Amino acid sequence: MIPRYFDLLVLLLCERHRVVTRQEIFDRVWTDVVVSDGALSQAVRTIRRALGDDPRDPQFVRTVARHGYQFVFTAVAEESDEGALHVPAATAAVRLAPVAAPAAADEPPPDRFAPLLDRLLRRAPFTRASDEERREAAEQLLALDTAEALRRLDGLPGHAEARAILRDARWDVPGAGDIALLGSPQPLASIGHVVRLRLRRAARHTSNRWAAASIGGGVAGVAAGVAGGIALWLVPESQARPNVMAALGLVGALAGALGAAGVGAGLAAAEAVARSARTLALTLCGAAGGALAGSLLHVLARAVVSGVFGRDVPVMAGWPEGLVLGAAAGLGYALSTSPLPGGGLAGPRGSARVRTALVTGAACAIAGILLTVAGRHLVASTLDVMASAFEGSDVGLAPLARLLGEQALRPITRGVVSGFEGFLFGAGLAFGLTHRPAR
Repeated sequence: MIPRYFDLLVLLLCERHRVVTRQEIFDRVWTDVVVSDGALSQAVRTIRRALGDDPRDPQFVRTVARHGYQFVFTAVAEESDEGALHVPAATAAVRLAPVAAPAAADEPPPDRFAPLLDRLLRRAPFTRASDEERREAAEQLLALDTAEALRRLDGLPGHAEARAILRDARWDVPGAGDIALLGSPQPLASIGHVVRLRLRRAARHTSNRWAAASIGGGVAGVAAGVAGGIALWLVPESQARPNVMAALGLVGALAGALGAAGVGAGLAAAEAVARSARTLALTLCGAAGGALAGSLLHVLARAVVSGVFGRDVPVMAGWPEGLVLGAAAGLGYALSTSPLPGGGLAGPRGSARVRTALVTGAACAIAGILLTVAGRHLVASTLDVMASAFEGSDVGLAPLARLLGEQALRPITRGVVSGFEGFLFGAGLAFGLTHRPAR
């Protein structure tokens, strides 16, 4: 039984006087990672199989519909950890599974690999084994002997997919041996199956995480826009009116939500797919998602300006800015969260979550300043360029520039504005991405 499953069994035993909710299980057993409900269901099935329990007539673990689980076996004896183990006579006869009689001298020992390989390969009598049952069989084979399992697997029908399942499951089994794909009989097929397994996992996890990241980025965009509007309204010599706060807040919300959706999807996919080279994977996938979001934002902005106002105004922000910000967000997120032994989506809580948001925000702030040095533009400076094409516009940043000792939007003002904008974007994205959904 892998460590997390054993931790779940211990939790149910210690809290056997009550029903343990699914949310409490996730908070206490999977405290450092966000997993799907299927992971909990698989854990309970593994515990029941280990105990010889029947879910239709449970003697050990009872499911309470829409609530959680309870350990219901009553003959549980507790002893101090000190001294030798003593089994009371009243419970000495209790067994979790029948003890097999000793084999005869001329009778070979039972083959523990064969039924597990049959289940993994979906051979009779396990032709209808579910994906979770095959995964569990793979974990047990890895715990027995990885090399022997691979030796007996090679050459059998369906061995390429089975090897991929073993490769993916080895991260969850402490002490499991290496599983090479390039040296297998069908390396390309095995690699393809591994990619499909992880893409399916990514599709399950990414939807929730990218949505939360998008909301976080949208909220950060609103905050940046409103803060900019307040600054323009209060700065001397500015002609901005109070309603500029609503306008800039709306623009910031749209830009932040779209940018965070792209970057967040890339980071969530990297967490679900990449089991090694995590920092590199997060940086590259964040960059790819940011570049895609930046391109889409550029096209939409140009379409709105030219379609509504009939002017071909240059929109400065685009895929290069998205790529750099996405890469910075991925790097900051990777540096501020710990890789999980079994893979999965990191879900820091409390002060750790705040630290992740601050580090990711700082990385994006640095990226924003570097983009300014390179002559690129983020949302605020793009709005300033666009405002110059419309007489009487209230969103020009010249009043802020004069406040900082410049006559127009020069490097100092652009650096301050872009750094502030990048920090809020990165912090909002990370705070949303690390949201742990209620179960």
